[in-house]
Amino acid sequence: MSTLPPLPLTDLRKLETREIWVALTEAHRHLAELKGLCESLPNQGILLDTLGIQEAKDSSEIENIITTHDELYAYQEGSGATASAKEVQHYVSALRRGYKAVRDSGLIRLETVLSVQAELECNRAGLRKLPGTVLKNEATGTVIYEPPQDAAQVEALMDNLIDFIHADDGLDPLLRMAITHHQFESIHPFYDGNGRTGRILNLLILQREGLLDLPVLYLSRYITSTKPDYYRLLQTVRDEDRWAEWCLYMLRGVAVTSRSAITLVKNFRDLMQMTKHDFRERLPKIYSQDLLNNLFRYPYTKIEFIERELSVSRPTASKYLEQMTAAGLVRKQKLGRTNFYINEPLVALLSGVALDLP
Repeated sequence: MSTLPPLPLTDLRKLETREIWVALTEAHRHLAELKGLCESLPNQGILLDTLGIQEAKDSSEIENIITTHDELYAYQEGSGATASAKEVQHYVSALRRGYKAVRDSGLIRLETVLSVQAELECNRAGLRKLPGTVLKNEATGTVIYEPPQDAAQVEALMDNLIDFIHADDGLDPLLRMAITHHQFESIHPFYDGNGRTGRILNLLILQREGLLDLPVLYLSRYITSTKPDYYRLLQTVRDEDRWAEWCLYMLRGVAVTSRSAITLVKNFRDLMQMTKHDFRERLPKIYSQDLLNNLFRYPYTKIEFIERELSVSRPTASKYLEQMTAAGLVRKQKLGRTNFYINEPLVALLSGVALDLP
């Protein structure tokens, strides 16, 4: 049986190092800049919709759920989606569900975590009740970690984790996030979806702590880019109790991804402004803010989206899109049986996000 201890850590002095202090300072500085930038945008909902999908794509790739932008955006609402695209869309729905729950209550309850995982996996199996779950090396099949097996222990550890998330103990919230993430992955409370649920939980903690109002931090891309270190450090804590190295890894991830997200959000804002100018100049008779918003909420838009969001008839929506195509604002592409109208500069921007790794 696993001997995974409950939280809090017995000796927080291990985290009181100059290296961690410097990393905390840098992570908070960049995170605060990102938060302020997002707050200054007039269209935060569009940013949440568009970048939330990108985070879902990156997080799913860690679990080898790979999808293209054509698959992901073109079928985000409707039939014809590939299995991978559906998985990513479940992640988007789960992220939004968690975001709304925390925004409405200011809390991260166990039911919040359960609902996020249920949305991801499309089932309500809940916490693990049966023994037999182990984590193996993908290449060799060797068991590298056995999480708690007893259902009562899993439940008790999750209750303890929720208490730790809300503890008023003076712990820096970024350290709380790092410790929570490790503990959650070590409890491994679900049969499936633990990794993706844990990464959504990171964002919800930042949201609850007031460090970020929108889930636009690309931690999943950082983890994907440093996957060997991520899994090695997870296990190093379990084997050797080396929490400082794990926390430094997560803090650096916050700093790196915050810088990347700042650049992305600025470019998103500038591209939207430039497109607005071009739209007004080329098609002044049909330009509207709602139509512009649609192009940035749906990088692959279609007639049905225009109909719904602008409350216009199908012929009118079709006319708008054909005029925008002729003006070079979008590119028309048929995928399956549906014509999509692609905001290519936006897709290129989302596809080209780079991390400045140390």
